[in-house]
Amino acid sequence: MAKTATTKFDSQLQEERKKTQKETEELIRKSVASDFENKLHLLEQNNKDNEEKLRQAREQQLEFLKKEQELKNKEAELELSVQKKLQEEREKLSVEIRKLEEQRNAAKETEFQLRLKEMEEKLEAQKKLAEEMKRRAEQGSMQTQGEVQELLLEELLRTAFPFDVIEEVGKGVRGADCIQTVRNNFGQECGRIIFESKRTKDFSADWIEKLKADMRSQGADVAVIVTQAMPKDMDSFGEKDGVWICTFSEVQPIVHMLRDGIIKISAALKSQENRGDKMHLLYDYLTSREFAEQWQAIREGFMSMKLSIQKERDAMEKLWKAREKQLEKYC
Repeated sequence: MAKTATTKFDSQLQEERKKTQKETEELIRKSVASDFENKLHLLEQNNKDNEEKLRQAREQQLEFLKKEQELKNKEAELELSVQKKLQEEREKLSVEIRKLEEQRNAAKETEFQLRLKEMEEKLEAQKKLAEEMKRRAEQGSMQTQGEVQELLLEELLRTAFPFDVIEEVGKGVRGADCIQTVRNNFGQECGRIIFESKRTKDFSADWIEKLKADMRSQGADVAVIVTQAMPKDMDSFGEKDGVWICTFSEVQPIVHMLRDGIIKISAALKSQENRGDKMHLLYDYLTSREFAEQWQAIREGFMSMKLSIQKERDAMEKLWKAREKQLEKYC
């Protein structure tokens, strides 16, 4: 009986063990399944999170690429706009430069036409003067070139100094051709200038003494020899042994200078009567530094003007020759 109860107890115990083991295995299985499901769920959630992050990253990259492309497009548009603006400014500048160049060329052409007209008028005047000299030289009463220059000298003095009196010296007076009576602005006589005109190849020293004698006999204050041939020691107008010597082209500025001195001396004499001899005062003035400076200024001005006219004449002749060559090409 006791053995049977023990066997029964062992059998129950084994069943309880099996049951407990089975329950334990079931719990373990459920726990493992639950853990697997949790891990799977976590993996799926992580996968979803990664996919979302990847999607967001792709969207951000796409947005960045769009913005980058927009920025490139804006830069290209800006570059195109700048190039257009630069091209417009270049065209405006080119138009302005062409206008300035056209204006400059027009001004040069106008200046050239004015100079050409001036040179034509000078040449025309020279032609008329040459024709007048030729006409007078051909007249029966004028047999020599010297007589032609004498007449032209008188005409020049009358034209340049219309208020002075220009008188021809009588044929009986040797060494003098005409006398100029200088008058001031009030028409008052201030002094006299005696002229001798020479047109020969060589200068004679005897002319000076003869004209000085004529100056004393005619009561003149200053003597001037107008000559084609200058003394060997003079290359331009100047004073020699008390007589002024110049060429025909220099006589007008010389007379202007001498007239000024005579008028000043006359004014000084009238304000200081009985205080000195007229010839002494005139000599002092003509040998003074003031007169020398005035003479030097007139000489430099005359030489500068003469050189300028010569340069213009050379330039115009060169231009005319070039135009003649151009015309020959079309003929």
